[in-house]
Formats: sequence, C-alpha cells, structure tokens
Amino acid sequence: MSRPDPELRKDLIAYLRLNHPEMCRAWFDDIEPVDFEGGVLRLCVREPVQLRYLQRACMDPFKEAAQAVTGMLISVRFVSPEECEQPEPSELTMGHGRQKAVPRNEGIDLAAEQMVLSPDYVFDNFIVGPGNRLALMAASAVAEKPGRAYNPYFIHGGVGLGKTHLLQAICQLILADQPDANICYISCSTFMDLFHECVKAGRMQDFRHHFRTADVLVIDDIHFLSKHDRSQEEFFHTFNTLYQSGRQIVLSSDAAPAEIPDLEERLTSRFNCGLVARIERPCYETRVAILKAKALLHDLELPDDVPAYIAARLDTNIRELEGALSRIRGFALAENEPITLELAKKALADDPSRGGGVEGAAPSIQTIIESVTRYYDVKLTDLLSKRRHKSITVPRQICMWLARRHTRFSLEEIGGYFGGRDHTTVMHAIRAVNRRRDEDSSFSDALDRLETNVLGRVEI
Repeated sequence: MSRPDPELRKDLIAYLRLNHPEMCRAWFDDIEPVDFEGGVLRLCVREPVQLRYLQRACMDPFKEAAQAVTGMLISVRFVSPEECEQPEPSELTMGHGRQKAVPRNEGIDLAAEQMVLSPDYVFDNFIVGPGNRLALMAASAVAEKPGRAYNPYFIHGGVGLGKTHLLQAICQLILADQPDANICYISCSTFMDLFHECVKAGRMQDFRHHFRTADVLVIDDIHFLSKHDRSQEEFFHTFNTLYQSGRQIVLSSDAAPAEIPDLEERLTSRFNCGLVARIERPCYETRVAILKAKALLHDLELPDDVPAYIAARLDTNIRELEGALSRIRGFALAENEPITLELAKKALADDPSRGGGVEGAAPSIQTIIESVTRYYDVKLTDLLSKRRHKSITVPRQICMWLARRHTRFSLEEIGGYFGGRDHTTVMHAIRAVNRRRDEDSSFSDALDRLETNVLGRVEI
C-alpha cells in the first residue's frame, strides 16, 4: 500500500474546477487521498452526507480527474474515516439513516430508491426572506422535534423556490442529531412506481413494511398522486399508520392541498391537519443574498455589482439564478477573464431566463410552459408527470422544442425542468416536433403562433 503524493489532492481539485466547475464545492478541499493500491485511489470524506453524495453523484468526474493527473488507468473509492483504517475497502452503503434488509428478488430494491441528499441543501445555506420565512421556521422546528412540532408538514410553491432544499435540510439535521434515524426520502413518482412493481411481484408486505416503519417519511412532489386512485389508497393507509404512531411526515407540492386536482378529499383533509406553508418568489434583496451564497458555495468570486445585476434581471426562481451564475462562470472560463459586470452582461446577453417581460428578450422556460399549457389547456402537473397520452406528450415535446430553440439551457437542464427527464428524451422530442412541423401545416401554424407568443409579441 502506497501513500499518494501530497500534491495529488491539489491537482485533483484543480482539474475538476477547470473541467467540471458546475459540480465543484468549497468543501472539496477537505477530501483527503489516503492510499493507492491495486489501481484504486481511496479518498477519505469525513461528513457522512458528503460521502454518500460523492458516492452517488461524483464518481465519474473524480475518476476522470485521477486518471488525468496521474496518467494511469485507475479508479477512485470514497471512504469514511473508519474505512480508512481497514486494509480492504468495505462495501459502501447508499441509503440514508438506518438500513434495512430488503429482499432483492424480482429485481426490486426498495432501499436503493432513496433520493440522495445533497450537502448543499442544509439550513445554513438556506437564505431567508419575506416569502419563505414561515416555511423555514416550521422546517427547523420539525427537524428539531420530529413527530412533535408540526405533523404533517406540507410545503407548497412554484418550481425552483426551495422546497426540495427544505426537505433535505430537515433530513440532514435529523440525521445529525439521530444518526440511526430511519428516514425514507423519496419522490412521489418513485413511490408510485415501486407500489405498482411490488403489486405485480407480489411483494406488498415488503413495500408496506419499508414505508410504514420509517421514523420520518419525506415525499417530494406529492401532487403527482393526482388521478392515481390505487396509489392514493395505498398512501392514505401509509399516512394513517405513520401519523397514528407519531412518526413525522413531510410533503412538498407545487400546489396547496385543496388545489391539487383529483386528490381524494380524505387525503386533502389529512394534508391540511398539520401545518401548510407556502413559499413565494424571492424578493430582490433575497435574490441578491441567494446569488452571493451560491457563489460562496461554489468558491466563485463575484464583485457586488454582478449579483445585483442578475437579481434585477431575473425575478422568477432560484434555478434560473443558478443558471445565470453557471453561464457567467462558463463564459469567464472560456474567455479566460475574471468575472466583472461587463463580462456578466455579455454572458447574459439574450439570456433565456429574462425577467421583467421586455419585448424581444429571450423567454424563460417558465414563460414557455405557461404559454403552452394555456394554449393546449393542460395542467402543469400533467405536463411534468410521466403520463404519455398524446394530449400531454405533444405539449410537453413542444415545450422542450421551444426551450432548446430559444434558451441556452443544455439538453440535460431542459429535461430537468420536465420531471427529471434525460437528454435523450429531449432530443427525441425535438426531432419529433421538427418532423411533424415539416409534414403537418396546421401543426406548423400552431407552433408559429406559440413561438410568437412566448417571444412576447402577441397574445394567443
């Protein structure tokens, strides 16, 4: 077993910051190479959430960096301080909190479907403002006294306003206080998919044991239960079991309980029986503070006039603020120049995430979605769901086509706005719209009207 060169860490981080700046964090400096044996470089990570995040989300970039700086075909392994003392690396666990043995027959691994916690999403990194103060205070109380403060706790608000941040912050604070807590953090779509898979496989006993024995159940995007009667029935009984045993339930949604379409009244009533908190769009001062916090997190130096400029230009949501920072950082790297106000203005020229509705400016994805949903009379929740009916698929594909045509977002970023779809789905949507546009004159006319509308020249 050999000890790595002391300069290796510095070289690794330098490579990542140059070639993968979007994934780099200030805390990467705390990662410590501990040994190199059998073609495997072991990297010690002291914080459990950071360790799991790196294991799930950062293996390939670190492997690429390690091979680039050493000139050898090697792999990397992230390990805890305890594993550093072991001569052979132990199997890495991927879940959050206490792990339960789950049968792997039928190809279903319930524990493996946990959503990965991001070290970015902690309370210390959440910027409080007038539009989110109640939601933050309630989330903090829930994390400090799970099952006793507000149960259930229901957060709702538009896309990209910080709901997921609060959900993950709750999970991480509970785990910090109670490392053995059995936290089940999952998306509503995954909950439904697992439910149907377990029904088909005859494994409903495993499914119910997994969810109904959780100390804390956290479900993102609960509005996707809409119109799924069997899933609503199962979740109703899961909710009752946890609630009656004093276990904490945390839910997020794009809409308030009473505004979720086709949600059973008994579920609406239960969601309303705890605390319901709405998150509003951040005000100008909050947007400036958010941009400064994001820059600090990514170890990005910004003059004060840059976040002020971005915050004045964009007034939609936090994701678009992050997108603007990414474009500015990428532009600065490409030009090999420091970030200045002048450079920021160049980077955001024809910015896809415009604010203020200036005629001729490029539209935001939110503007595209609103125009398309209004034109086709479809619900936002359906557009972002996994439904594949033609009445939903066509508007969704048009949204992706318009976003690719009139914004600077990557295929992956566009897919992320539409229910976490991957870049291949977006590519397929673009090809499908282009093909139909060439073959169907009425469809082409409708597309032209929509395009004109989202560019802000006429009303439909």
